[in-house]
Amino acid sequence: MKIADLYVRVSTDEQADKGYSQRDQEERLRRYCEINYIKVNKVIYEDHSAKSFVRPQWIKLLTEIRKTKGRRNLILFTKWDRFSRNAGDAYMMIGTLRKLGVEPQAVEQPLDLSIPENKMMLAFYLAAPEVENDRRALNTFYGMRRAKKEGRWMSTAPRGYKNMVTENGKKYIAPKEPQAGIMKWVFEEIAKGNYATDQIRKMANREGLNCDRMNFWRLIRNPVYCGKIVVPQHNDEEIKIVDGQHEPIISESLFYDVQDVLTGRKRKSAIKPVSLDKLPLRGLIHCPNCDHKMLTGSKSKGKYKHYYYYHCDCGVRYNAEVANQIFIDQLKEYRINPIAMELFSVVTTKIYKSRTQRDLSGKREIAEEIELLSLKITKARNLLLDGHIEADDFKALKLESEDKILRLEAKLANISSKPLMRIGIETLVDKVVTSFSKLDELFLSAEIKKQRHMVCSLFPEKLEYDGYMFRTPRPNAVGELILLINSGLSGKEKGKDCSVNNLSLMVARRGIERD
Repeated sequence: MKIADLYVRVSTDEQADKGYSQRDQEERLRRYCEINYIKVNKVIYEDHSAKSFVRPQWIKLLTEIRKTKGRRNLILFTKWDRFSRNAGDAYMMIGTLRKLGVEPQAVEQPLDLSIPENKMMLAFYLAAPEVENDRRALNTFYGMRRAKKEGRWMSTAPRGYKNMVTENGKKYIAPKEPQAGIMKWVFEEIAKGNYATDQIRKMANREGLNCDRMNFWRLIRNPVYCGKIVVPQHNDEEIKIVDGQHEPIISESLFYDVQDVLTGRKRKSAIKPVSLDKLPLRGLIHCPNCDHKMLTGSKSKGKYKHYYYYHCDCGVRYNAEVANQIFIDQLKEYRINPIAMELFSVVTTKIYKSRTQRDLSGKREIAEEIELLSLKITKARNLLLDGHIEADDFKALKLESEDKILRLEAKLANISSKPLMRIGIETLVDKVVTSFSKLDELFLSAEIKKQRHMVCSLFPEKLEYDGYMFRTPRPNAVGELILLINSGLSGKEKGKDCSVNNLSLMVARRGIERD
């Protein structure tokens, strides 16, 4: 009497959960064995895909067959697509089983493989499900590609988003807090260039992002965060970036600024995060002996206490306590003179409005540049049609021009949103005036992270220190204005009028000396 193992495989996990297909297959196989006087050795249940033979239960069965050679003669299944959906793999497995003395057979598609002509039918039975799989995969691929072109995200939501479903069953992604806020902060910090990218990742992880290094780099290069979807290149279709249907977390302008930093176009010398509260200026002071190095900081154990120093590998070394006090003393020069608060508010508002006006002219310039690039593509296309340039040259020029247009459109959108900030500008100016009226006090009371942000914001080009005073190439615009007003007021005699128009940019500065 022949002995057989019954192999029952289902197509999907859902069928495995419900069990209907498994019971139906087993019933038909047992009935076949009863009719043909075949003894059932065991029943194997499988719920993995038949695209390959890397299936848990099949591997166990094959291992058992090798160990107990001769215990069974047959492996029975209902149809050949239950055995395999890959013709090449199926032929190899049939050869392996025959060497072990086991014959595979489909009870509803029986074939005597000793007859050569039957191998043609076997090829058909095996190729048909493979073709069906390939067609289903191709339809899925084109369906997902069409959805991407329509601006839909077609996979698991990236960090900062969550997968959602509308009432009518349409899937989409939506921002998920707090990760969305963390990702926005990440992009803003990278654009500033004050910290190395991996340092920002570590800080974000402490806030709850929980992202490894490789995945983090993929995230910050993904335009999904600015509301765009990438449609990959396929055959003759070039890669495209289309408007997404989801809500963006950051602006396009910020996204492209970050890409420029990552590619080195706007790279700044990053500083290491500070762990010592006694060294708020670590990494922010240029070494006077080295061209591009910044002073680091550390502490030394003395007889009764620890001493802190800013230093460099070249031997430069400054007492941190003294340097910090000198910096705070010089920072007092940036306090707004009480009698100049109203003047400062007027000047700041006036400057803001003039810059807003310049933004409008900048908007026209960007629009003209976009128009010129579009015209350049059109001319190149005409040259291609006339045979004056090669297709590869046209493709390279088109990709370069379209990339520039995309960035310019992002800048244009950013400029268009700026006039909205005019609402409440007086309130913002009052807040700045209040802060700068006690700048040194705010610095002393702030946490180390906030102190460093204050230094980087007020002195964007870092500091220079010689052991006696600090210098900087230039403070920010607010610092320039405060020094200008304070210098103008210091020379004002009683009874004389003080107008902002009389203040010259050539007035000698007080406070942190400029080069």
